[in-house]
Amino acid sequence: MTERRAFNWPQPLAGDKPRIWYGGDYNPDQWPEEVWDEDIELMRKAGVNLVSVAIFSWAKLEPREGVYDFDWLDRVIDKLGKAGVAVDLASGTASPPMWMTQAHPEILWVDYRGDVCQPGARQHWRATSPVFLDYALTLCRKMAEHYKDNPYVVSWHVSNEYGCHNRFDYSEDAARAFRKWCEKRYGTIDAVNDAWGTAFWAQRMNDFSEIIPPRFIGDGNFMNPGKLLDWKRFSSDALLDFYKAERDALLEITPGKPQTTNFMISAGGTGLDYDKWGYDVDFVSNDHYFTPGEAHLDEMAYAASLTDGIARKKPWFLMEHSTSAVNWRPINYRNEPGELVRDSLAHLAMGADAICYFQWRQSKAGAEKWHSAMVPHAGADSQIFRDVCELGADLNKLADEGLLGTELVKSRVAVVFDYESQWATEHTATPSQNVRHWTEPLDWFRAFADNGVTADVVPVRGDWDSYDVAVLPALYILSEDTSRRVREYVANGGKVIVTYYTGLSDERDHIWLGGYPGSIRDVVGVRVEEHAPMGDDFPGAMDHLDLANGAVAHDIADVITSVADTARVLTTFKADKWTGLDGAPAITVNEYGDGKAVYVGAKLGRAGLATSLPEILGELGVETPAEDDRGEVLRIERADASDENHFVFLFNRTHDVAVVDVEGEPLVASLAQVNDGEHTAAIQPNGVLVVKL
Repeated sequence: MTERRAFNWPQPLAGDKPRIWYGGDYNPDQWPEEVWDEDIELMRKAGVNLVSVAIFSWAKLEPREGVYDFDWLDRVIDKLGKAGVAVDLASGTASPPMWMTQAHPEILWVDYRGDVCQPGARQHWRATSPVFLDYALTLCRKMAEHYKDNPYVVSWHVSNEYGCHNRFDYSEDAARAFRKWCEKRYGTIDAVNDAWGTAFWAQRMNDFSEIIPPRFIGDGNFMNPGKLLDWKRFSSDALLDFYKAERDALLEITPGKPQTTNFMISAGGTGLDYDKWGYDVDFVSNDHYFTPGEAHLDEMAYAASLTDGIARKKPWFLMEHSTSAVNWRPINYRNEPGELVRDSLAHLAMGADAICYFQWRQSKAGAEKWHSAMVPHAGADSQIFRDVCELGADLNKLADEGLLGTELVKSRVAVVFDYESQWATEHTATPSQNVRHWTEPLDWFRAFADNGVTADVVPVRGDWDSYDVAVLPALYILSEDTSRRVREYVANGGKVIVTYYTGLSDERDHIWLGGYPGSIRDVVGVRVEEHAPMGDDFPGAMDHLDLANGAVAHDIADVITSVADTARVLTTFKADKWTGLDGAPAITVNEYGDGKAVYVGAKLGRAGLATSLPEILGELGVETPAEDDRGEVLRIERADASDENHFVFLFNRTHDVAVVDVEGEPLVASLAQVNDGEHTAAIQPNGVLVVKL
């Protein structure tokens, strides 16, 4: 990996003091100019101090090839800046105009069957097209030259959501780039053959020219897993290279101007390796949209914690989320009352110093007209806009009280996440298609919360080995380097929790031999000979396994055939004799060096993990809150280095009233009532209380 870029945060407009950035995407080109003044008046009322502009404006910025129109954008930026609203200015390159695709259809991406993606939506360009790159860099330079001295532009918003629609391109441009990527990574074709295991099915190649993208191979066939894993790496890298080219074109003309691009980090948002991308932005930005239903708050907190981990606890920017419903799900659920404020404060609690939405004013036409906004179709006389104003006031108050300059307080527990392990588990020939990496870290995060512990979510490249306890949940790929880190961490006194599906393969997706988890078998003190998948797709198939501690396993379990002398069995499976698993080890703990390793040999889900965690944490010496303090409230803390400014955010995780003890000075109470003189507060469903210690 290259070194991380130095952190560089957007600074306030001249004469203003630093604030929590607050606003959203602004698309004035969708509206007649007389609406702009009303927009700015409402922005000031809501406390908005930043908007992102020109994200999808290429066709208006360059209406014909080589003809540029910045006049309308100049007027908008001038109006905004004079009203105290800073501009996060987009490069405008997210989607090419129709004149370009008509003249150059070779820039359109191609799917794995060879069909060309036609214009009509967005992101219909291929990352490896030299023609498109030339057009995009020309626009970047024109934008940078025109706005390099504009005092109201505080940052660059490079393109938008790379890979949202064009993650994979199977064109000839992509094929040539993939060959070059493989040659750079491996050096020789023999090394590629070894990495991809091409001795299987007569796939050996004699030259780099024989490398082709993993195009359609017929229904029901299985793509070479090593090749497919590298294709996913390459596709992420190809988009990253395109982003870096745009970034550098902007910064060559405007050196020092902070730049970012918006990631799409969520529990299931695993398309690009955002941790690798995090090395190449001045500050991390994320777009996050809530998961409807009972997982809403927990998934959001999990994703925000992962974003904080990718940002390495530097301030990060929530570039997009929604005031209510989105437009792109089959059923677009609205936010429940209170969730607009609560959701924003959850991201803030997890380290965001900027809270922005898509978008400012809800569109009246186009594909996103049913996507909620800060000013909805109903206008300013609406509950959504009143909540937007309430949130703006809350953010200003927290800034006044010293929240800026604080960071997320480090947990004792790290839950490790790995993009490449997720990609490997996506292959169609695995022990169970119901098992993927990404669900397991989320289940562990939620189970810890059920036990009153707010864990940090840390990328595998991050510093998880500096925590008291690290969880490796279904971390399918363990490279030699990561395996070494695990071994040294535990030997030196660290405490690790390892689950099924961890350490099965190295970084080439080659199995670690000798029994699972091959590369750290000595650390965990167990040997797994095979997996026991579970399902209901055949009559009479084993669909679950009970554990002696009351947990229930689904989807997959490990057949543990030997336990080291240094290990103890904490609980076993309870099953019919015919399964061969009755009384077999399910959860174990092993002494290794100065540390301990717990092994969880089945997929237990959130409920089973929550049931098992008290004993596991007891074995590892981790104290948890008293029984009556667990689960109802998610507690998140931010503090500065001196602890002079220390904030506690308390979120109700239930649909019942949660009564909590209150320490310190209450600052923000959304759907929460502080009982004066009693040092307690009642937090309603979807409510949050923020106090300063």
